[in-house]
Amino acid sequence: MTVHMNVGPPQPGRQSPHPSSSGDGAERVLSEPLRTRENRVKRSAPEGTGAPANQAPTGDTTRAATDAHGHIDAPAGRTSSPGRPPSLRDVARLSGVTYQTVSRVINDSPKVRDETRLRVLAAIEQLGFRPNGAARALASGRTQVLGVLSLGTSAYETPSTLEGIESAAASAGYTVTFAGTRAPQLAAMRKAVHALVDQRVDGVILIAPLISIDVDALPLPPSLPVVAVEGAPGSRVSAVVIDQVGGSRAATKHLLGLGHRNVWHIAGPQGWFDSRGREEGWRSALAEAEIEPPPLLVGDWGHTSGYEAGRILSGLAEATAVFVANDDMALGLLRALHEGGRRVPEDVSVVGFDDLPEAAYMQPPLTTVRQEFFEVGQQSIRLLLDQIDGRTSAETRPVVPTRLVLRQSTAPPF
Repeated sequence: MTVHMNVGPPQPGRQSPHPSSSGDGAERVLSEPLRTRENRVKRSAPEGTGAPANQAPTGDTTRAATDAHGHIDAPAGRTSSPGRPPSLRDVARLSGVTYQTVSRVINDSPKVRDETRLRVLAAIEQLGFRPNGAARALASGRTQVLGVLSLGTSAYETPSTLEGIESAAASAGYTVTFAGTRAPQLAAMRKAVHALVDQRVDGVILIAPLISIDVDALPLPPSLPVVAVEGAPGSRVSAVVIDQVGGSRAATKHLLGLGHRNVWHIAGPQGWFDSRGREEGWRSALAEAEIEPPPLLVGDWGHTSGYEAGRILSGLAEATAVFVANDDMALGLLRALHEGGRRVPEDVSVVGFDDLPEAAYMQPPLTTVRQEFFEVGQQSIRLLLDQIDGRTSAETRPVVPTRLVLRQSTAPPF
């Protein structure tokens, strides 16, 4: 038997890895940069130290001295005109080289001496010069921009994953832009896809947590590198996945190992990859122990649905252990158990999933399964860059492990 918690619209004003699945379904398409960092010129020194013998050295015939602070004493003449941003020729004039040499430094060419490269980089920093992205894209065939495409949810509700994506992208010299829609309808998803593709991104990280979304049917160009966060097995799209089944098995086996005769489960909304994996792990652990699972309670990832499930469980004396599919619902459960006179962990043991920062400060501190969201973002970018650079990845569906974090919300039954 499955019991669904009908709780109405989600509570506003709070971010969570799992937004409520309820709402008005209105289409919302966003397209904006994600805390874009300024592009920085690579400072790695070349292996070679000079130009070929039949070629001019690199145009650094006019030397410019630097002071104790690394600033360059410019040769005679203006280094830039007031009222306009510095140009390539301004950098060349200040560093005492040709503009072709500045271009080689910007493009990380090995045909530049170390001394010259450092002088050009110092001039770039002193002038605050920023290379023209459009010109570089024409020369290289790349925009150095990666896209995050979020369908059926909001990518801003997975901030740790986005932080990992942005950090890894910035380390590789890329910026990140975002487009998405909460509405899972095909027309809204097509509009979000086109909003991102029109920006000529070099590759896409796809966040599509709903099982109903067929990522293979999305109008993404066949040549565009794409990596999904989660995703259906057998899809042509590579994916980075979290070990949802393993994490929920560990949570359930922990409760059984404490001596509880059964474990109840408050699941996330049906139709989510996360919900399905966690329910599968819970059922698997009970089957291994030859225990018939109790009725499944289904929430919507929000506090209120956890609270409503808790009102049911607080009246059941046989419910001494509960595994909750996320920490937000676990918070609502704790409130309902307290109001119902059930002590945690003396009367009921509770385990959550996610390990949100608040989990350690709940009353009592929540035992939960930690998801490495930052690592998911990092691995997604590594897999995507392998595709962009034409490298063959060892894995096309790497699994990020979870970890059970023991706190004070679980104990043997009294």
